[in-house]
Amino acid sequence: MKDYSKVINEFESFIGKKFVITNKWHKQPFINGWRYGSGDALVVLKPGNLLELWRILELCVSNDFIIIMQAANTGLTGGSTPYGNDYDRPVVIINTLRINDIQIINNAKQIIALSGSTLYDLEKKLKPFNRDPHSVIGSTSIGASIVGGVCNNSGGSLVKRGPAYTELALYAKLNKDGSLELINELGINLGENPETILRNIQNRNYKQEDIIYNDKLASDDKYSEIVRGIDETTPARFNSDKRLLYGASGSSGKLAVFAVRLDTYSKPRKNKVFYLGTNNPDVFWKIRRDILSKFKNLPTLGDYLHRDCYDAAKKYSKDNFIVIEKLGTNFLPTLFKLKRNVDIIATKLKFFPDKFSDRLMQFLSLFFPNHLPKRMEQFRERFEHHWIVEISDEGIDEAREYFDRFFKDYDGDFFECNEKEGKKASLHRFVSASAIGRYHALKYKEVGEMMSLDVAFPRNEKKWFEELPTEIDDQIEKKFYYGHLFCHVQHQNYILKKGVNSEKLKKEILQSYKIRGAEFPAEHNVGHEYKAKTSLINFYKSLDPTNTFNPGIGISSKLKNWE
Repeated sequence: MKDYSKVINEFESFIGKKFVITNKWHKQPFINGWRYGSGDALVVLKPGNLLELWRILELCVSNDFIIIMQAANTGLTGGSTPYGNDYDRPVVIINTLRINDIQIINNAKQIIALSGSTLYDLEKKLKPFNRDPHSVIGSTSIGASIVGGVCNNSGGSLVKRGPAYTELALYAKLNKDGSLELINELGINLGENPETILRNIQNRNYKQEDIIYNDKLASDDKYSEIVRGIDETTPARFNSDKRLLYGASGSSGKLAVFAVRLDTYSKPRKNKVFYLGTNNPDVFWKIRRDILSKFKNLPTLGDYLHRDCYDAAKKYSKDNFIVIEKLGTNFLPTLFKLKRNVDIIATKLKFFPDKFSDRLMQFLSLFFPNHLPKRMEQFRERFEHHWIVEISDEGIDEAREYFDRFFKDYDGDFFECNEKEGKKASLHRFVSASAIGRYHALKYKEVGEMMSLDVAFPRNEKKWFEELPTEIDDQIEKKFYYGHLFCHVQHQNYILKKGVNSEKLKKEILQSYKIRGAEFPAEHNVGHEYKAKTSLINFYKSLDPTNTFNPGIGISSKLKNWE
């Protein structure tokens, strides 16, 4: 094996020995995906500023290393870690979390986010200005990065905002001739050469007159119209939508992104959560169409939860619910980091059982009383399908009057949540995403593989609730359904029966979605779990013609120059 000690020493001279990780044990949190995928890396680098990032990129390029850019490593499809060990060049992971500055511009109507800044920190930073970031639940709570959301066109659950998107970014790309180039599309005059540009943005060394305001977008400005198109035969949003592939947006790690410029949003004056239940999926189909086509005010969000998923979340996500409720979302990244470290240690100490952290947290959760409101529990007994609809300001009275009229004639019911019920309802839906992982961790010896599919159905789809053919259904042990009903994005989660070929079954299910005009993935990026469409691969090739950054993404070639 080739001796890389000299280049390791050079990395250490650039960013400090403490931030150059070669020890197998210490690399574990960076080389293993949040839920999916793993592989080895020569080294993990943690630069502390943009100039350090540029210098280590130059060194990686000169040594013909594969570069995997990583921030919080919270992706669900393995897109920010190595996948296997069949790469044709040494792999280097560059983790950007130390580069976490957020700069407020344009009276807090926009922000500049450096490469490792998080949604959670942005939410705190905007609070004094009474503004919100693109995402206010979900990725925010687990410490996900702002840049990661843009690079993955992350969807989020908010009806008015659409996927994370900007045409204003500062990034490095590798050209066909193998030269590294810094592209300044940030819309700020920062100088002419890379070192000057990076120093100026890092140190906020620019004036108001240096900021350019033109027709380049810092958010998706069409989504609120698109989601209202209830008779259209295409989905409202999906990961490979060519409309939203631009520079850093949708780049999936094929660039090294230094900063992005994004819009912020006015906080609503007041919010109200309505909790809906029915036993007939067609009822929710009609409500969705009525609200999107007739309401003057779009809802803030509308998150669906099936009764089986409700039950699973109540039992298997109880600890996450209690942690967030009692300690706040700011503790979650610490909890997940601690959980990951406990599992790494447990694998080394053979007397600990498999999945030790999950078993421990599940055991501790048994000592807490029922955490869900009485009215939610009553709806659970009455109804199979649950829908949490949050509406703000003038839309509240509009929704209240509509639901009062509607449920006099149709199957189902609703109640207007008080503040405590509203928070608990939204939190219960949020933590339901972790229930399938916990269920599988505790029962993996008894069941087959876990499969989580992220699907965007056409806006005119009536059969939004899945009805699987018997030959497929018979291979599945458990199903957990949740999603964002207004935009027809559904998360279909399966625990398979023991012995079932998951890859074969996955192809069958995805083919059935394709026949119905669905797109997948909807909001989680292709990672190494989904095969990217030809149009998306062509976009990747245009960004990274030598296939140096994150090769293999979208089940594509891992070889140099895409051979």
